Amino acid sequence: MTQRSAVDEQSPPSRTGVWFVGARGSVATTATVGAAAMTAGLAARTGLVSELAEVSVAGLPPLEGLITGGHDVIDTPLAQRAQLLAEGGVFPTTLVSALTDELSRADSRIRLAPRGATQRETARSIEEDIRAFRDENALERVVVVDVSNTEPPAPPSPELESLGALEEALDAGRSPLPQSSLYAYAAFRAQCPLVSFTPSPGATLGALTELAKEQDVPWSGRDGKTGETLVKSALAPMFGTRALQVRSWASYNMLGGGDGRTLADPKAAVSKTTTKGAGLDAMLGYHVQGPMHIDYVEDLGDWKTAWDHVSFEGFLGTRMTMQFTWQGCDSALAAPLVIDLVRLTARAHERGERGVLGPLAFFFKDPLGGIDHSLAGQWRALTEWCEQLGASV
Repeated sequence: MTQRSAVDEQSPPSRTGVWFVGARGSVATTATVGAAAMTAGLAARTGLVSELAEVSVAGLPPLEGLITGGHDVIDTPLAQRAQLLAEGGVFPTTLVSALTDELSRADSRIRLAPRGATQRETARSIEEDIRAFRDENALERVVVVDVSNTEPPAPPSPELESLGALEEALDAGRSPLPQSSLYAYAAFRAQCPLVSFTPSPGATLGALTELAKEQDVPWSGRDGKTGETLVKSALAPMFGTRALQVRSWASYNMLGGGDGRTLADPKAAVSKTTTKGAGLDAMLGYHVQGPMHIDYVEDLGDWKTAWDHVSFEGFLGTRMTMQFTWQGCDSALAAPLVIDLVRLTARAHERGERGVLGPLAFFFKDPLGGIDHSLAGQWRALTEWCEQLGASV
């Protein structure tokens, strides 16, 4: 066994930056509190896929080395946002008081989102803030994570499909990019990998996928798979492997918080219902009627409830049904996945991967770069990839 010197044992962990788009939102705040609490030994690492042996074999950056920062449109102090979440039952209130200093330092690294006269100017300001965050905190790399409000799908446009056409449009003072895509553009310009945790357009536009490859940066997305869709991706293959014919799969969702408020807008809800419905036909191998509805219930706060009704046909045409209810805390489900994705994406960047990271399909409702929508198949692809990353030292 190789002996490590005392200097090695005392050397500080590598530092990886996490630049949140929506840094004072519920998910980013919970991830910031969680990372600080686990580093301080105040919380167990329950829910972190990156701590499982099959995934940690990749040689991931240490949790203790994560440094958070970001942009937001609100200036409410991070500790105050954390206190509100704690009072809503997302995590213990004792954590907020125990992590006062850590939250204050994290808050000092959050800036108000810039608003330039043009998208070109705004993109430059975003890029400058990300680069300054990396330099001022002596970070090896920065992963930009979009956890901002859901946007409607981007309308088709030639300016969004070609990088050259996009650059010409920005130089001419036009504003062709959705906000999520503007951040993706700035992240790639800063040579930073990206995690698109929302169903917003982000880096899915042709011009930006071209830019990511040109800049040699990886990115992953989209729309974190935290609840009902997670259950679907585990259960749907069960019907297929037992040769049971699914006739319909209806889903009804209730949620509160900022995400629920945003999804009360039918235009924004289109993005969410599209990603939530993705994959069912692919997993079953045929089209299934799958009506889906989302309602905003303010009283639920950061919690959500999903009710699913599955109608299926068995031997000799016997009609049967299955129903399930999923109730969970949205931020507590999403935050550990964000941390997992940061560590995995940072490792992929370290190993020189670029473009869409298909093996991270396991974490997303609408996985980009992945073919298998089943949870078991996605898990297999993820762990095989992690073994390869660990072997490429």
